Amino acid sequence: MKSIGLYVNPDRSGSVQSAINAAEILIDLGAECCVEPSIFPLFPAHLQVLVQQFQAIDFERFADLVIAFGGDGTMLTAARLFSGSDLPIMGVNVGRLGFLAEFNVDELPRALQDVLSGNYRIVDRTLLEAHVHGKIIHAFNEIVFEKRDSSRLITTHIAHQQYLIASYRADGVIIATPTGSTAYSLSCGGPLITPSSSVLCITPISPHSLTMRPLIIPDTLELTVKVDSSGSEARLVADGQIEIPIGKNDQVLIKRSATQVKIVKHAESTFFDLLRNKLLWSVDPTAFDQSSEVHN
Repeated sequence: MKSIGLYVNPDRSGSVQSAINAAEILIDLGAECCVEPSIFPLFPAHLQVLVQQFQAIDFERFADLVIAFGGDGTMLTAARLFSGSDLPIMGVNVGRLGFLAEFNVDELPRALQDVLSGNYRIVDRTLLEAHVHGKIIHAFNEIVFEKRDSSRLITTHIAHQQYLIASYRADGVIIATPTGSTAYSLSCGGPLITPSSSVLCITPISPHSLTMRPLIIPDTLELTVKVDSSGSEARLVADGQIEIPIGKNDQVLIKRSATQVKIVKHAESTFFDLLRNKLLWSVDPTAFDQSSEVHN
C-alpha cells in the first residue's frame, strides 16, 4: 500500500490533527496521501504541497486504502461511502469506545508502518440494503423500524416471501448484521455474533410480549417489512444516521447487499480479543475486586 486516502470527520475533536500526524508519518515512509478539498486547507502549508485533493467518492482513483479518522460513527459513514469500491478501510479511533475504529491514535506510528509493509489483514463484512420509497438505503450495522414522536407501540410485520416470520408489538425492531450485533441490538438483548457468520439478527425493542426474543436467520432470506401505525408515527433508521418516515401502507424490502465492506484489522488480533478489550467480555469480575482492594 503506497497511496493512502485520509477520510476525516472534522466534527470529531482531534480527527484533523490525527490525520495531519498520519500524513507526516506516511510521507516520511515514502507513501502518497490524499484528502478531501474541505479538509485540505486545515493541513499545514508544508504538507499541502505534498498531499493531493480528491472528493471522497473519487478516492478510488488515487488510493489503495482509506484511513478513517473519527469514531464508530465515522466508520459507519465510511463503510457506506466506500462499499461500492474495492478500498479497504482502516479506522483510527479518536472518540470513546472505538469498536469499529479499532486502531488507537497512540499506536499510529507502528500501525502505519505495518500497513505499508503489508502486516495487516482484511476482512469482508456484510452490508444491508433497504428498498424504500423507490430508493436503496445501505446500512453497515443495522436497519431499525421504530416509533416516532409517540409513546404508543407500533406493530412491525416481518415476512419472508409470503410467509410471516413474526408481528412485533413493540417500540420497534432491529435487523442487524453480525457487525451490528455489538451495537444497538446488543443493548436491546440481542446476541453477540462473530462477524464471519452468514446470518442476520432480528431483535425487538422493548416488546409488549416477553415471548418475543431475538431471532437469528440466514442472511440469504429477503425480508418484507410493514408497520402498522397512525400517520407518520414510524420511521426507518439506517445506522442511526439516515432516517425515513414509514407509513402504514409502505412495504420495505430488506436484504443482504451484493457488495461488502473491506475492513483493515490488526494482523494478530481476533474478534474475541476485541470483545475482551472493548466490552470486557468474559473478564473475571474478581480482578476488579482485587484492584479495588489495592486502591483502598
